[in-house]
Amino acid sequence: MSDRSGFPVAPDHPVQVLAGAVQLEGALGVPQGAPGIVLFAHGSGSSRHSRRNRFVAEVLRVAGLGTLLFDLLTGDEEQIDLQTRSLRFDIPLLAERLVGATDWVLGQPETRALAVGYFGASTGAAAALIAATERPSVVRAVVSRGGRPDLAREALDRVRAPTLLVIGELDHEVIALNRQALTRLGAETKRMEIVPGATHLFEEPGALEEAADLARDWFLAYLHDAGPQPT
Repeated sequence: MSDRSGFPVAPDHPVQVLAGAVQLEGALGVPQGAPGIVLFAHGSGSSRHSRRNRFVAEVLRVAGLGTLLFDLLTGDEEQIDLQTRSLRFDIPLLAERLVGATDWVLGQPETRALAVGYFGASTGAAAALIAATERPSVVRAVVSRGGRPDLAREALDRVRAPTLLVIGELDHEVIALNRQALTRLGAETKRMEIVPGATHLFEEPGALEEAADLARDWFLAYLHDAGPQPT
C-alpha cells in the first residue's frame, strides 16, 4: 500500500443500518476530517466480512476516507440464499438496500455532511450503478472491482457519477463485458483500468493492492471538497 496521506487511521465499529423496512449488520469507520464516505456493495454470496473488501476499506481509511461495509441481506435472507442462490443475483433488491443504506448515512450526525461514493464488487457493481442513478445529487463517485456493470442494463445510460471499472488482465470474459458497459455509461468521467496478471478475485501477489490504490485515488479525486450533502 503506497502514498499514505498521514490521516489518523480509524478502526471500524459495528452498526445497525436501517435500510427501508429492514435492519442490516454493518461496520462503520470514519477518520477525523474525512471528506467523504464509501459504501461497499459486495458480490455474489459475500458479506461485510469479505476479506478483499475489508482490505480495500482499510486502504481507504488510511487515506482519510470513511467506509461502511454492511450486509445487503438480512440473516434470514442469507439462509434462504444459501439454499437457492437467488437473492445474490436480485440486482434491484441489492440496489434498493444500497439506496436505503445511503439514506441512513445521510441521517447520521457523524456522516450526514460527507460526500458519498460506492465501491461495488462482482454483482454488487451493478447494484452500485443502479443506486447511483437513484441518488444522483448525493453519489459523487463509483468504483467497480471485478464487477458486472453490464447487469445494471438500462440504468447505465443514466449514471452521472464519475465511474472507474477495475478488472484483472486474465479475467477475459469480464473485460469484454466491462468494455461494453463502458461505452454505454452515461457518466461524463469514466475509465477502465486493467490490473496486469490479475484474475477475477485479484488473488495474485500485489493485485488487490493495486486495485485498492486505484480505488483510493479515484475516491480522493471525486469525494474531496464536495461540500455538504442534501438530506
